[in-house]
Formats: sequence, structure tokens, C-alpha cells
Amino acid sequence: MLNNWHTLIKNKAIDQVSTLLADDVTLFSPVIHTPIQEKKMVSMYLTAAFHTFLNGTFNYDREFSGDNSAVLEFSLNINGIDINGIDINGIDMITWNEQGKITEFKVMIRPYKALNMINDQMTAMLAKLKQ
Repeated sequence: MLNNWHTLIKNKAIDQVSTLLADDVTLFSPVIHTPIQEKKMVSMYLTAAFHTFLNGTFNYDREFSGDNSAVLEFSLNINGIDINGIDINGIDMITWNEQGKITEFKVMIRPYKALNMINDQMTAMLAKLKQ
């Protein structure tokens, strides 16, 4: 599953995200307090995230994985936001089932001012995707 995820990110294959998701997938956003559930909704939110994050500076820096889960630490730069020369960073915590489909996706981001900016950009992208 992780190889497919990394290939999707590397190729910016945004339209392929739903192929990696289980029907009952749950997304835990760093800004939305209620879990986002089901493949259609999670796919829409991840698509908005890809449009925001995959700007040429996004990189997975470290990876910790088990049998059906992984924690991927990432960094990126958006609009020059950094703290003392350090890019925005965060983690994707991913769990998948026996079929290799993602069942849970949890995102954490720092610093706080970057989280607010990302929220604004994703809200605008979600509005476009809902049209």
C-alpha cells in the first residue's frame, strides 16, 4: 500500500486517490473536529489537500511503518511560511486493511500559523470542488 501511496504523491495523480481508499475510510483533519467519513468525502478532502500541498516543495522526510500502518513525516513550504528557517512540517498517520485500502488517515501539522493558512486554502479549494 505504501508504495502505491508514494507513487500517487510522486506523480501528483490526484485523480487516483479514491482507488486507494476503503469504502468506510475515516479522515481526521487537524482543523475539523468531526471525523470525515466515507470514501467520497475523504477523497474530496484529500484532493483539496493535494492541490494545497503538492506545490513542488512537499517531501516525506521520514517513515515509520508496521504491518498495516505507517507514520509519514513531511515538510513543505507554502507562501514562504517557515519558523526560523524550518519549513512547515507534520505527519500523515495511515492505516489500511487486508486488501491494501486505506481505512484511516490522520493528519497533524505545525506551526499553528501554517495550520490556519492551510485551512484557508483548503476551504477555498473545497468550495471549488463542491461546485
